[in-house]
Amino acid sequence: MTDSVIIDIMREAFYNIIICSAPMLVISLIVGLVVSIFQTVTSIQEQTLTFVPKILSIFLALILFGSFIMTTLTDYITKLWSNFAVYIR
Repeated sequence: MTDSVIIDIMREAFYNIIICSAPMLVISLIVGLVVSIFQTVTSIQEQTLTFVPKILSIFLALILFGSFIMTTLTDYITKLWSNFAVYIR
């Protein structure tokens, strides 16, 4: 296994990590921003007000994007294992 093969595997792994985590991170960012604006306008400084909507939005995002994430990870693992004989040479 050469250095370029290892770098390609790691590059694709990092790409898949970013692609799979992006929906939850973006939704959490948007919900956090909206709740922060709401707190600023209403002058409410309750910590659970920011925590609960983020958790619920992450759960909803996992339900909506779960099949996409599973397909992406399954394709990557299948490709990795199908080329295993090439990697050990």
